[in-house]
Amino acid sequence: MSDAAVPPRPLAPVPSAGEPRTDALRRLLAILDRLRAPDGCPWDLKQTVATLAPSVIEEAQELVEDIESGDERGTVEETGDLLMALLLICRVAEDEGRFSAADAALAVGDKLIRRHPHVFGEAAATDAEGVVANWERIKAAERRAKDEDASALAGVPRALPALQRALRLSAKAVAAGFRWPTPEGALAKVEEELSELRAARKAGDRARVEAELGDLLMAAAFLGSYLDVDPERATRAALARFEARFRSMEAELGAGAREASLAAWMEAWGRAKAAEQAAVRYPGVP
Repeated sequence: MSDAAVPPRPLAPVPSAGEPRTDALRRLLAILDRLRAPDGCPWDLKQTVATLAPSVIEEAQELVEDIESGDERGTVEETGDLLMALLLICRVAEDEGRFSAADAALAVGDKLIRRHPHVFGEAAATDAEGVVANWERIKAAERRAKDEDASALAGVPRALPALQRALRLSAKAVAAGFRWPTPEGALAKVEEELSELRAARKAGDRARVEAELGDLLMAAAFLGSYLDVDPERATRAALARFEARFRSMEAELGAGAREASLAAWMEAWGRAKAAEQAAVRYPGVP
């Protein structure tokens, strides 16, 4: 029998719980159950938790792109894709006798209640900083109870992008009390690291140059924590601006771009930047 001759098999009706979020999630779970049924989708049946893991990163990155670009429709779609990827992992794990979506939901629900004593208990927290400090203290206590790494810096994946990891480590250090009283202290640290990089270059010490450049980048990322700026997001935005300006310069300089002087490039850069700022009007930019 050809594929075209296979009769359609619609999804069995999912009883309504009378709550839109619950109904939508139950429908999605029913779809994933159907895909993983013995006569379901061959591709879905072939997947394992390990093969599906990379899709979580990909879907999360696509979601971040749509959020940052302001694409509301894309954000809804990519949020759904990420949710589906997570629930499919749970469904596959359930088939393997490991854990289910219910186990994951119960675990994170218990964790949220435990780490929000100012909401579900008697602790007090009047601002976001107090919430973060309480959260980190509770996490450290949980790790000690499990005989795990109880450092204030524990729990930040090494696989995170470097700038994102720097922001998380900085936030944890700040919550633990290792912090400048004002952003100016963090900015001064950036300037100190830049001075040390200059000294390393002057000395011609290659290994030290690399170390000092790393310190400078880390200090700049830490500064983001004090300015409430995500350095990963800020760098992505800066790269997008650079790419747009460079392409504008290429279009202006034409075929002779490769032979153009640095002065010509910089003049074209100034015009591309001015045109960009006139179109976007960054806050604080005249």
